[in-house]
Order: sequence, then C-alpha cells, then structure tokens
Amino acid sequence: MSVFEQLHGFFLEDLSVGMSDMFAKTITEADIILFAGVSGDTNPVHLNHEFAEQTMFKARIAHGMLSASLLSTVFGTRLPGPGAIYMNQNLNFKAPVGIGDTVVARVVIREINGKRVTFDCECTVGDTVVLDGEATLMVSRRPQ
Repeated sequence: MSVFEQLHGFFLEDLSVGMSDMFAKTITEADIILFAGVSGDTNPVHLNHEFAEQTMFKARIAHGMLSASLLSTVFGTRLPGPGAIYMNQNLNFKAPVGIGDTVVARVVIREINGKRVTFDCECTVGDTVVLDGEATLMVSRRPQ
C-alpha cells in the first residue's frame, strides 16, 4: 500500500449518503487571540471587553469563522478526511459563540455526484444552532 493510500481518508467508493461525523471544541481566550492574529480580523467585538459590552451581544464573542473552521477540521481529518479538497461552502451565522462555549461541528453527506460530495453542515452550542450551511468537497477514487 502506498503512502498516499495509508494517509488518505475515505475514498469516494467508501462514502454513502447519510454518513456523518463531528468534532467538538471548547473555545478559549487563546483561540480567539490566535485566530485574530492568523486571520488579521481584529474587530474589537472579539478582543476588547469594554467595546463588546456596548454591542448587542453585551460581551466578547468568538469570530464566526473560528466556529466555521471546525467544519474544516471534520472534513480534513475525519469525513472524508485527508486528501479531500474543499470546493465551496455557504454559511448562515445564527447565534454568537462566547469564550468557554463548546462548539460541536457536524457534517452529513447529502449527495454524491461524480467526485463531488455535498454535505449539510451545522455547528451547535448545546441545543442552539450557531451556524449552518452546506459544503461541496472533491474526493478521490481509490487508486487502481
């Protein structure tokens, strides 16, 4: 078996509609600071308590894309896993995420069309949906 096959996640032939996986992470102060540094998004609603308490959220909130990035964690490490290529993503941000909240990112295969696999995506904190959407990834066929 090649290194490619050893490291690769699911191949197209391994997938079926309805398969799902998830990843959960508790958002920390460090996560928000590091995400601001990596992304360049230094909006004070994420970083400055005095500013954030004057917003409709009344407290600092995590970057929406930080929560959305947990979907990428599922795709890149679990389902379909290593080797899958993101093609597109749409997101609907529905509720804020705060420091100390545990975000659960879930994906479910909705459709397989050729090498393109479409997923329903959702991130929740407890019973609250904080974002949802869909993504399409390209998945390799098993080498011959």
